[in-house]
Amino acid sequence: MLTSTTDIVQGRTIARYHGIVTAEVVYGTNALRDFFAGIRDLIGGRTGSYEQIFEKGHREAIAELTERAQKLGANGVIGVAVNTGTINIDDRGALLLITATGTAVTVD
Repeated sequence: MLTSTTDIVQGRTIARYHGIVTAEVVYGTNALRDFFAGIRDLIGGRTGSYEQIFEKGHREAIAELTERAQKLGANGVIGVAVNTGTINIDDRGALLLITATGTAVTVD
């Protein structure tokens, strides 16, 4: 399935707009990973474990987005945007939220 961050696809015609599609991926945090991330904050450097989670989350959110578009009869999603955030549960932790949005289309 075609996915693009742009609103047009060069050389292709958008034959039909199916509507907005969204996908959400939520991950719980891990106490051990949080501990090592905290150490990284103190000494500096990148937090590889969280980078891997966000990378995986981006892939999963886009995969879910394309599945939902296919269910609408689309063969592409344009204007794709991926956002990240956190949902604070309490003083013990948070959830990581990754969302993807776009417009489901049929392209010729």
